[in-house]
Amino acid sequence: KPGEQKHSKEPSSLQCMHLAVVACGDRLEETLIMLKSAVLFSNRRLCFHIFAEDSLKPEFEKKLKQWPSSYTKKFEYNIYPITFSVGNAQEWKKLFKPCAAQRLFLPVILKDVDSLLYVDTDVLFLRPIDDIWHILKEFNSTQLAAMAPEHEIPKIGWYSRFARHPYYGTTGVNSGVMLMNLTRIRNTQFKNSMIPSGLTWEEMLYPLYQKYKNYITWGDQDLLNIIFYFNPECLYVFPCQWNYRPDHCMYGSNCKGAEEEGVSILHGNRGVYHDDKQPTFKALYEVIRDFPFEDNLFQSLYYPLQSKFLDTVHTLCGRIPQVFLKQIEKTMKKVYENRVIVYLGANHRY
Repeated sequence: KPGEQKHSKEPSSLQCMHLAVVACGDRLEETLIMLKSAVLFSNRRLCFHIFAEDSLKPEFEKKLKQWPSSYTKKFEYNIYPITFSVGNAQEWKKLFKPCAAQRLFLPVILKDVDSLLYVDTDVLFLRPIDDIWHILKEFNSTQLAAMAPEHEIPKIGWYSRFARHPYYGTTGVNSGVMLMNLTRIRNTQFKNSMIPSGLTWEEMLYPLYQKYKNYITWGDQDLLNIIFYFNPECLYVFPCQWNYRPDHCMYGSNCKGAEEEGVSILHGNRGVYHDDKQPTFKALYEVIRDFPFEDNLFQSLYYPLQSKFLDTVHTLCGRIPQVFLKQIEKTMKKVYENRVIVYLGANHRY
């Protein structure tokens, strides 16, 4: 594709877990920390699809090449320009945050990719991507995407109180973490509010935007909610621990899955990694950012995290540190056990 930069050979989809992100403006560092968290904990090989403004491409190249080979061998990446296949590109670019609408076009652009996990730049993985990738196997015959609810409690949810357009379920869904079977999306005729017959994904996007553009607040996320309102059978809803946001703890703890299992994917929306409103979220971001790619995850990542968390116990989210630490501790124990088994196995042969 024009402007695309390829690195290493294209593996088969069976060998690779595909992860997509869209980075514009000042989101370079956030994106790199997200990718770092993905590489630190995942088991299978990763294929990164990075959609970025032209000015950010050289920086992505430079920074990723600086990672040690023990980590760079676990992934490959493609960098793509920001493009919109239908409608007015400038309109799409201005929809909500810069370039965010690019995610709507992933099924159209990545024609050779069967399944994909899309995440916002402000996401951190606290366990292997392998675990959310397995959810694809749980899709029934009509489901083609998975997202988490926008809120757990309708009476304080945004959509249930303020939305002026159709939305999925009782609280809407959040598009910051979106698992997609792109093949199914490309092959489906979607029910809609514009014509009696179905429309393909690409046919539907621009007319849908034109119809609802005066009523949407959250841009592309609102369009996805409208699509799945008319096609609820197409959506798999995964629990809140896969898209854990400040809303889940700042009004009291309201994500039962995270209380039981720990946070699997942290979503620091509203800029909480960069201000002092949610110190618990900021602590996790800074510890992963500062992790020096050493082998000892406990010493260089987990213990600094515990220490930082002690300074957040006065906050609502900081009162439940086990929610944030449970999965990351479990993941690191598995990494450690695997290395011990490999080491012992290697020694046993001699």
